[in-house]
Amino acid sequence: MAHSSSDPPASGHTGLRREVGLAGLLWASVGAIIGSGWLFGAQKAAVAAGPAALVSWGIGALAIVLLALIHAELGGLFPVAGGTARYPHYAFGGFAGMSFGWFTWLQAATIAPIEVQAMINYAQHWSWADGLLNKNLTLTGSGFAVAALLLGVFVAVNFLGVRLLAHTNSVATVWKVAIPVLTIVALGVTEFHGSNFDVHGFAPDGAKGVLAAISTSGVIFALLGFEQAIQWAGESRNPRRDIPRAVLGSVAIGTVVYVLLQVVFIGALPPETFAGGWTTLDYPGISGPFAGLATLIGLGWLATVLFIDAVISPAGTGLVYITSSSRVTYGLSRNGYAPQALQYTDKRAVPWLGLLIAWVAGVLCFLPFPSWQRLVGFITSAVVLMYAGAPLAFGVLRKRLPGMERSYRLPGGPVVSPLAFAVAGLVIYWSGWDTLWRLGLAIVIGYALLGGYSAYAASKGVPNAPRMDFRAGQWLPVYLVGMGLISWQGTFGAGAQGNLPLWWDIAVVVAFSLVVYYWALAVALPAEEIERNIRGVEVVDAGGH
Repeated sequence: MAHSSSDPPASGHTGLRREVGLAGLLWASVGAIIGSGWLFGAQKAAVAAGPAALVSWGIGALAIVLLALIHAELGGLFPVAGGTARYPHYAFGGFAGMSFGWFTWLQAATIAPIEVQAMINYAQHWSWADGLLNKNLTLTGSGFAVAALLLGVFVAVNFLGVRLLAHTNSVATVWKVAIPVLTIVALGVTEFHGSNFDVHGFAPDGAKGVLAAISTSGVIFALLGFEQAIQWAGESRNPRRDIPRAVLGSVAIGTVVYVLLQVVFIGALPPETFAGGWTTLDYPGISGPFAGLATLIGLGWLATVLFIDAVISPAGTGLVYITSSSRVTYGLSRNGYAPQALQYTDKRAVPWLGLLIAWVAGVLCFLPFPSWQRLVGFITSAVVLMYAGAPLAFGVLRKRLPGMERSYRLPGGPVVSPLAFAVAGLVIYWSGWDTLWRLGLAIVIGYALLGGYSAYAASKGVPNAPRMDFRAGQWLPVYLVGMGLISWQGTFGAGAQGNLPLWWDIAVVVAFSLVVYYWALAVALPAEEIERNIRGVEVVDAGGH
């Protein structure tokens, strides 16, 4: 028998507990930002762009700040679990909500596997880890088994409940921030060659190297994670006050740490390690870049600390994203895009089915993307595609419901919002065609799963089955296909046709993004339907303990 929209499923709990304060939210976001990205990002960016990697970090930070400002207002306005998956639902209804819900789940479910990859990469320093990786850094059969087991540990810890997880993550994040800061000081004081910044030219591969590093070498990937405070909003004690502070504070901390790490990495390198140019950068232990460099310049004690941190930092980030993946699954079910059973929580208010699904999805990620850098471009484009829904929802809510009470009101929002959407399009484009066609395939799979369930629920008269509202989301297929075509005709990534030269391609992406942005605002749901969507979510989320 069908349940009423406000009734819980026939068995199991469905509420989340508001037990997380500002520190827990801030450390959730900082802990997600400072993960495996700091262990690899500086080296990958230097190889791609040389010293101009600093420009890549600057552009990446600007892009993230624009998107974070948008999320800060929305997060304070709608403190609901899995928030980033739900904002487009309010403004555009079922079709766009389902789509961005899938994009959100996709990124959350794929980041924990990349953190496991980082742990295994650095573990090659220890003899017991021999045989886990092939020479090209892809997983062997035994490496795959160990990776699956590590993901299982992340899931098991999550079953202990969000309060313990938040406290554990806060302690781990203090360590995760302290070790990069220690590395910055140790490398900067011990060895610094100012000539490294111009010996082969500041930007040896020009603008293309700078832009490619943003998406494919870990720059944007390293800065991702500020939205974790938003995903935990349903468990925040004072979300309207704390979420904007946690979002903006985490971005500021992460940006400062990563820029300084890039400076000291380039400066500490012995000149002979890149005598043939930055693309030839090599030294013993480069598979663990900072630990290998520390050993090379005589800081064995720092190398030991870094090998330990290579377990703690990625593990902390992996734990956070397993948590977020299960909360996004919970949110998708609340909005009617997935079966109601996914709302079941155990006695600790943990959405346990979502955790099990996160483990299965993570294990599957090791198959098509079995190395750290192979996963980076895919995850970056998936995350930024998820982020792109926020400026659209922001623009609609400012236009349709200007009088809503906002705990944080973004100055210049009508200008920042379309700019943020255009910047998101550029970051997606710079990921390259070889990444975006795989992302397109994942999107098709998502439509088959969520769209199939939504159609089934509607045919069976399930009360919370969402209306698809195709008219309000008519711009979305055009945007997805259009970005794919531009990428295919551009110059980034293997298989790109090169018919859109550099700078012209950027102009096309920006113009196309702005057309889609204002098109979306024009066809969005009317104010009364948006309010109905918001009330529906508030009623559903009121079942918390």
